[in-house]
Amino acid sequence: MKKRTVALCGIAALAASALAPTATAGPGPRVAAVTWKKCGTKEYPTLQCASLRVPLDHARVRGPEITLALSRVPHTAKTSQGPLLVNPGGPGGSGLTLAGFVAAGLPKAVAAQYDVIGFDPRGVGKSKPALDCVPGHFKPVRPQSVPRTEAVERANLKRAEGFARACGKKYAALLPYLDTVSAVRDMDAIRAALGAKQLNYLGYSYGTYLGAVYAKSYPDRVRRFALDSVVDPTGVWYEDNLRQDVAFNERHRAFLAWVAKHDAAYKLGKDPAKVERQWYAMREALAKKPAGKKVGAGELEDTFLPGGYYDGYWPFLADAFSAYVKEKDPAPLVEAYDTFAAIDAEGDNGYSVYSAVQCRDARWPRDWRRWRADQARTHEKAPFSTWNNAWYNAPCAFWPTRMLTPPDVTNLTLPPVLLFQATDDAATPYQGGATMHRLLRGSSLVVEQGGGNHGVTLSGNACLDKHLATYLASGKVPRGSGDVDAVCKKQPDPKPLGSKAATPRAPRSKGAVLHGMLGFRA
Repeated sequence: MKKRTVALCGIAALAASALAPTATAGPGPRVAAVTWKKCGTKEYPTLQCASLRVPLDHARVRGPEITLALSRVPHTAKTSQGPLLVNPGGPGGSGLTLAGFVAAGLPKAVAAQYDVIGFDPRGVGKSKPALDCVPGHFKPVRPQSVPRTEAVERANLKRAEGFARACGKKYAALLPYLDTVSAVRDMDAIRAALGAKQLNYLGYSYGTYLGAVYAKSYPDRVRRFALDSVVDPTGVWYEDNLRQDVAFNERHRAFLAWVAKHDAAYKLGKDPAKVERQWYAMREALAKKPAGKKVGAGELEDTFLPGGYYDGYWPFLADAFSAYVKEKDPAPLVEAYDTFAAIDAEGDNGYSVYSAVQCRDARWPRDWRRWRADQARTHEKAPFSTWNNAWYNAPCAFWPTRMLTPPDVTNLTLPPVLLFQATDDAATPYQGGATMHRLLRGSSLVVEQGGGNHGVTLSGNACLDKHLATYLASGKVPRGSGDVDAVCKKQPDPKPLGSKAATPRAPRSKGAVLHGMLGFRA
């Protein structure tokens, strides 16, 4: 997930001279008034919107400013527990609609006690300025991911280096201030603008790391923090991505085993190994002849990657897989790509911010030979998406800003933090939750046993949701005697389309709506 451009000496010098943020709380944020206006939608009619100006560089509070877009579902109870800030992860995910989703998903009596606050982090969505380094960067058909020839590798390297160069040229003054610690400063500015002494917080995916860094910076301002699908803070970000590759491969194999289990519907064989061979044969065929002149090998990986985040997509992906292999019909595969993988302007923005934050946040190898060796070794055991993920992050090898050292999020002084983790989560593997649990003293870990989805609260598991609601209502967390404090059963696997059991996992189910907001790529 990284890449970097060497020829930007002037920009690199600018970045190096910029004052780098640290995990130590700096000057307090300037308090600005927030004026809320109605911006309700059909789904979330009580939603309100506002904007907040914050320093570009929080070490220079009188310097240039940027604008953050905010959203709110106001509390309706007589007594408020304060703001509940929510973040969908990414980095690069928009949180404006998530406020409405969370307020609607919590029990009414709990949601009524909070002002649920969403925000677009700096560079994202309706915040200004918003990044878009290379519009149409993912326009199909891209070079295939697996570099079987030097020409394929050079083509992918050219794309990655070009993206980093374009981003540096277009946003030279902004890139040194796009990082997790700067986003944490923004969160505290939001807290101050809301007039709150402390924050409540619900973060998914990358949002768990954002929350942990906030807690490290401002431990006395933490009230109730819930972290769902937890990033391993010790591997930020290069090592985390290599671990993610292995986990996604296992999750993809779980999908293929599910297809084999439902051979009556898909007719691809009852042996998972046979189904797997057919999937990789499909990838090879598409590398030579893209479906609909749109879905090549890389786009196929993009299309099936969401199935590693959320198994509610499996029936749709399996239908497309079967149609291509058994009926020689590429149309469902093209439709699946358009539904799950095609990147629009919002996606271009999200990827630009993702790259800017991750490439700035931590140290990435600058020597491509290191990348090549690590990806080749990982690909041997995880061929599904290792190289796809490598090219996604490869701009970090060429990124034009100085790289920071991630803060140690170890924290001994917090009130109880509540962690949620599925055992088979691919995007943030289980070890991340276990590690964060160890680093945040007094935290509680709730595990979805056997679950493989990413983002597990407010997506249909009543057991997990009960723990979240209890925590937000009273601050009470479960306490166990071992490494795990509570265990919830996973949700049932989906059923093939056409069966009655498939209806609850349809594209507009709670889980699908949430995962649409979380996006794909942690």
